[in-house]
Amino acid sequence: MSTHSLLVRHLALTRTLSVLLALLFAAGLARGAMTIEIVGGAAKRIPIAIVPFAMPSVPGSTNPAAVVSANLARSGYFQVVDNAAAGAPPSRPQDVRLPNWRRTGADALLIGQVQPQPDGRLEVRFWLYDVVRSQELTSMSLTVPANGLRAAAHRISDIVHEKLLGEPGNYSGRMAYILKRDGWYELQVADADSQNAFTVARSPEPIISPAWSPDGTRLAYVSFEQKKPIVYIQNLADGSRRILANFRGSNSAPAWSPDGRQLAVTLSRDAASQIYLIDAAGGEPRRIASSPGLDTEPVFSPDGQWLYFTSDRGGSPQIYRIPLAGGQAQRITYEGGYNVSPAISPDGRLMAFIHRRDGRFHVAVMDLATRQMQVLTDTSFDESPSFAPNGKSILYATLINGRGVLATVSTDGRVRQRLSQTGDLREPAWAP
Repeated sequence: MSTHSLLVRHLALTRTLSVLLALLFAAGLARGAMTIEIVGGAAKRIPIAIVPFAMPSVPGSTNPAAVVSANLARSGYFQVVDNAAAGAPPSRPQDVRLPNWRRTGADALLIGQVQPQPDGRLEVRFWLYDVVRSQELTSMSLTVPANGLRAAAHRISDIVHEKLLGEPGNYSGRMAYILKRDGWYELQVADADSQNAFTVARSPEPIISPAWSPDGTRLAYVSFEQKKPIVYIQNLADGSRRILANFRGSNSAPAWSPDGRQLAVTLSRDAASQIYLIDAAGGEPRRIASSPGLDTEPVFSPDGQWLYFTSDRGGSPQIYRIPLAGGQAQRITYEGGYNVSPAISPDGRLMAFIHRRDGRFHVAVMDLATRQMQVLTDTSFDESPSFAPNGKSILYATLINGRGVLATVSTDGRVRQRLSQTGDLREPAWAP
């Protein structure tokens, strides 16, 4: 088989030159902001009243209460209630009259204030109440830079989510994704609520496969800017980048080890595409497995003991894993003739992947202990699942009305969101 044919086969597996890509990038492109739409929520949402924080006028800043309200409302787990019936909005504990808040239908109440500090920073204080039991659940003070109110609001959202639901929220995180617009491919990073987006890399040639380092300071990705796939590592703090893998043939599908010391990459330097390990600083790659088929899309287990990957060694694309200490590869997926793009939850219990059923590509999740599988989405062209840091939701790309958008789904399939932007988006990766 020619090198070109191998490359085409490999890129079909890694979603680069696939039908999905052609569909996702078929629409006209223009600039625009990302918006979030709730398309499915929890069966019972917690009603919460969120009072505007008392704060001085800070040019260009949004009241933290507005950001918290938007975060919780779009999560699908909360209903932000109208608090007009409770009277004057309190900003201090001594002003709170919890019996008044029962009339609003709220089960919880959040109040707060922002105070400037002598050094130019801002102190954000907040109090969370259980209205039903008439008790304070938590209170905290955060000191942030003058431009840090939005970040503080995301942190407060995480705390409220955990206090009321018993599990961490995802509001403080970041995500990377590929945006194509005006004929250019852009690797972008944005907050979890799609704000503060900035471009990390830009090229008229495709950029694919962004992967976060475990400490969230670097991104590995593949760029075709030199007319062939090359793996780069970009430092987000200073904008510097370097080549990690530029060997003969295809260099693709980077994945960081949990300790950040090495990456798994897919190389076709020895004819067929196979998986290698390479030090994060660069150097000679070490092949970890051999097969008569194509092995690609590697991802480490959180404990660093296993490497999961996609392979057609059995005749159809399926997901396998291999012990990094040495041993034989084990097949993980058996249901259906097409299962690709593994992602492992932070606790190592679940595997998300793309499963084809009746010609449609869905996000599915498998319990790795029981091997029970559940299809989570009802869209037709899903790709690139990525777990949120709390392991409770999955970020992915899909096709809606002929355009690529990002979406999230909870691991039980009940809560769903779509993140839409003018342009086409794909290959998202949630930051650790």
